[in-house]
Amino acid sequence: MTAIVAIVKRLLASNQISFLLTALVVLCATSSGDVVLSNGNYTWLLAVLTPFFFVFYDFSKLIHLGAGKRDYYLGCLISYGLLAFCISLVNTVIHGLIDPLYSARTVINMMDVCQWTGNGMAVAGLQQMFFLLLVMVFLHVLLSMQTRWYGWLTDALCVAMICVFTPIAPLRAILADFFQVIMLNGNAVLHICICLLLSAAFSLGGLVVLKRKTL
Repeated sequence: MTAIVAIVKRLLASNQISFLLTALVVLCATSSGDVVLSNGNYTWLLAVLTPFFFVFYDFSKLIHLGAGKRDYYLGCLISYGLLAFCISLVNTVIHGLIDPLYSARTVINMMDVCQWTGNGMAVAGLQQMFFLLLVMVFLHVLLSMQTRWYGWLTDALCVAMICVFTPIAPLRAILADFFQVIMLNGNAVLHICICLLLSAAFSLGGLVVLKRKTL
């Protein structure tokens, strides 16, 4: 357990670029007009950037320092959970306290777009947290496969699905239903359970990929 805690600290400490870029975007992003995008939305950028650093930078560094693959992976999952909680907390606070200050404007926050705030801010924050956790775990697994043939195959399948499903109405409806379930879902219990199940499934898949991964 001590090794995992040390790895978590190392992962978060080495993720400073992601923190800085996200903070700059959140603080400096501006919108004009009667309808503006909430600056809190840009906190999600941290969830997108972090897996790139964990996979492409930290893995080799930690393995060279003697960390085991299992400890590295558990450290990544714990770090994703902590970051998902922090990102959700910051965006929830911004949406609840800062967004209402734009009294003459309509402020759009993804928590509203995804229909989460209809369940109250606390539950919406939980939905956001588990969705962001799913995003980070999915990206981690996808990025971990990139140096292998099955990673390129997965990329090709994802692109092919988008290219095929988007122009064909029945398939486009299936794709829309999928995003309706994992993201644009106002049913808190269903949404959280699906995010947790998919996160667990991707985590197990990532463990298989990690066993085959070499420096």
